[in-house]
Amino acid sequence: MQVGAGVVVAAVGVAALPGSFAGGGTRPWWRRNENMRADAQAARDAAAQAFYELDSAQRDVRISVETVKAVDSSPIARRAVAEFDELSRRVDETSGAYIAALDAHDLDAAELDTGVAARARRELEQSRQQLLRMKDELEKYHRTLEPLLSRAETQLAQVAPAVERAKQALLAATAALDAVREAGLRADEPARQLAALGPELTLLNEGAGRHGVQETLQRAGEVMRRAEAVRGEAEHLPERAREIDRRVVSLRTRMEALETKAGTVEPTLSELRRRFSSECWQDLQRVPQQTAESVKAARARLDEAAAARDGQRWADATAALGTARALLNTSDGAVAAVGERLRQLTEVERDPKAEIERTRFAVRDAQRLAMTGRSAPDPRHAGPLDAAVGRLDRAVEGLTGRHPDYWRFLQEMAAVRETAAQVVQQIRGELGSGH
Repeated sequence: MQVGAGVVVAAVGVAALPGSFAGGGTRPWWRRNENMRADAQAARDAAAQAFYELDSAQRDVRISVETVKAVDSSPIARRAVAEFDELSRRVDETSGAYIAALDAHDLDAAELDTGVAARARRELEQSRQQLLRMKDELEKYHRTLEPLLSRAETQLAQVAPAVERAKQALLAATAALDAVREAGLRADEPARQLAALGPELTLLNEGAGRHGVQETLQRAGEVMRRAEAVRGEAEHLPERAREIDRRVVSLRTRMEALETKAGTVEPTLSELRRRFSSECWQDLQRVPQQTAESVKAARARLDEAAAARDGQRWADATAALGTARALLNTSDGAVAAVGERLRQLTEVERDPKAEIERTRFAVRDAQRLAMTGRSAPDPRHAGPLDAAVGRLDRAVEGLTGRHPDYWRFLQEMAAVRETAAQVVQQIRGELGSGH
């Protein structure tokens, strides 16, 4: 019996042995380890998913921030960029903490202690929570960025069309330049202007990412404007050449006509000398010589214009034509002045009363207006009119002798009428303003 009792005790001891390895429970110890490993690995996978989502969110927000940064330099935009820099730093710290937790535990090791597995699960779960919180912060920040981003994207949307318009303008300018050259015109200046746009096109091709949206838009607009100017100038060159040809011919014809009219100056001056005092024609004595000099200078300028036209120096041709025209205008006026002087002097010699009455009427008309609605004229009006009356009377008194100075008389009459006209204008201005 004693032997049997010992056998029973031994059997009980052997039966109890597996339970002792399982920690007193009913599950085998290796199953508990595998469950802990599985929980830790699940926590690792969840943290990895959270890390992936955070990383993706950070990339998306960074693209948005870079878009705003490239377009908007306002204080609000600068603050938003600074906020992202700080937020991104915290995201990197959180990501670093997750990676450190991940690297600290080998959850795929053949033998994994349950305590290690439990600690790994806790740390990875904490990392997941931190990663999710940072993702929420990023998403909240992204929502606050939307107004700035919308404006930036609107401006970005303008870049490609603006650059394309600039390139099309350059192509049109090039085509116009080629057409002009095929017509036999060199178009050196438009070609130089077009070549100067080459570096600007290079900068446009480098894009807004390198040079900024605003600068790129401004550059595209400037390139388009300058290219269109080149195209316009090139397209205008054939007509400009024809216009210069027409002006050269027209001014030569006018010069020849002036030479013909200039032949009448000396006979007219002779008549003025014979019929009137020297005061009436002395200032016209040099008209024949001045006309001859002006015609000679105009001819030289026209020759220069023709030579510049042949050399396709359009600016020089235009300048020479302008000088020639000014010379002919001056000479035309001088030649016409001699004939007009004779006509005026002849009329006043025949009937000085007509000029006197014309002038007295102008003064009386101004006087009547000055008295309208008044018992006495305003001194500001009366003074000039009284002086004008005295000037008129003295001019009339000066018409004495065999050869009166009719030219001075005419000038005085004109001055009196001008004074009367100025007073009338002053009165009407005061009436219009309610004074």
